[in-house]
Amino acid sequence: MSAMQELMAYQRDTEALGQIAGRLGWDQETVMPRGATEQRGEEIGALEGVLHARRTDPRIGDWLAKAEPADEVEEAHLRHIRRSYERQTRIPARLATELARVTSLAQGIWAEARGRNDVGMFLPTLKQVVALKREEAAALANGGDLYDALLDDYEPGATAESIGAMFDRLRPRLVALREAVLGAAHQPAPLEGHFPAEAQMRLARMLASAFGYDWTRGRLDLAVHPFSSGSGNDARITTRVVEAEPLNCIYSTVHETGHACYELGIDPDYLLTPLGNGVSMGVHESQSRIYENQLGRSRAFTGWLFQRMTEEFGALSVADAEAFYGTVNRVQPGYIRTEADEVNYNLHVMLRFDLERQMIAGTLEVADLEEAWNARFLADFGVAVDLPANGMLQDVHWSVGLFGYFPTYSLGNVYAGCLNKALRAEVPDVDAALARGTAAPATEWLRDKVQRHGGLYQPREVIARACGEEPSEAPLLDYLEAKFGDIYKL
Repeated sequence: MSAMQELMAYQRDTEALGQIAGRLGWDQETVMPRGATEQRGEEIGALEGVLHARRTDPRIGDWLAKAEPADEVEEAHLRHIRRSYERQTRIPARLATELARVTSLAQGIWAEARGRNDVGMFLPTLKQVVALKREEAAALANGGDLYDALLDDYEPGATAESIGAMFDRLRPRLVALREAVLGAAHQPAPLEGHFPAEAQMRLARMLASAFGYDWTRGRLDLAVHPFSSGSGNDARITTRVVEAEPLNCIYSTVHETGHACYELGIDPDYLLTPLGNGVSMGVHESQSRIYENQLGRSRAFTGWLFQRMTEEFGALSVADAEAFYGTVNRVQPGYIRTEADEVNYNLHVMLRFDLERQMIAGTLEVADLEEAWNARFLADFGVAVDLPANGMLQDVHWSVGLFGYFPTYSLGNVYAGCLNKALRAEVPDVDAALARGTAAPATEWLRDKVQRHGGLYQPREVIARACGEEPSEAPLLDYLEAKFGDIYKL
């Protein structure tokens, strides 16, 4: 075997073990018994130790030095493996294992603290997670910015400076649009009533099917915080149900379906290789956000959804499909990021971006996080946080060590705006299909332009190739102003 062949055979086993680790995480968040938390932490820590040893094996360095790529696919394989090897060899095995163990435990502690609205119960563990992530960042940064080192895990090539500049360009128009919308004379009505859990889950499965989810390679379960997990031929989704708020379940499901369809749409030749996953979280979020918003919250699709809702739940508190479209897109300064409207959503992300940068820099102590969160939320949204579960305890991310992940949600929104513009220019029958309850023309275009490539190209290159131009914030902002100006009769 050539060096390239030996490296890829070795990598295939590493990728398979990584999938097993992901499945343990899925199990922990869905069906694992509560009493197994500490044991699961030990199991995940042990598996991470094995994975870290494989990812830092000196033979990888030898193979990389000798491997001769035959085409752009093999060049991309080497790019990913080299990047992973260089990063992983900077992290001590002890640290990798301890991070896996502690974040596994922290997830369960966070979930219990969230359920009890008890910040104090979570703070000691979060302090430990932050300390470990700062140690990891220092190992990776090689004297550079600590936050950039963590951000690079989720969006290669991005920096805190570039993300901050993007937010500076987004904020003025978003704030102006929000003020205009909240001051408008016309205000869509909220959806009220009781919506049984079983019916919500039936509808959730129907929606996943409408967006092309392959049930032979996936499943839908309940979780405290909705997520998707896996890739290749096993990409699973979760949602959550609140019987007074069915739109939460509906759009969480559509969002996670977007993530899973990305993974399921990758070229099968890339299975269990470095190209067999989404290339970055920003590109990943572009898929979940365009499924959820530009497609799922469109006038065409909500017209179809209104009929399905009345079939499942009887007469709704809103009169007709047009009123329902306004209700689905209602702008409100709510507490919860995952339930936020398109106008407010990026402002939620900006808050988290700033706070986690401060924690990693050491300028914000974990003990002061709740106070800092509540003050910033009041300043940004004009509403005082009522409960920790609606404040700093609402997201799972920090408990599992995902520092640097939050800004990719907004980057995904920007990418989705670009993709939506290109999609509608190239596929004129998108809305006609959505009105029939199928997203097939849109999802087929996305599969061809984005999803099938997996990790073949760099993140921004994927979007630029799909859209025919470099990504920018303009398409997203133009879309938001046109859509909400219409809904609110501005």
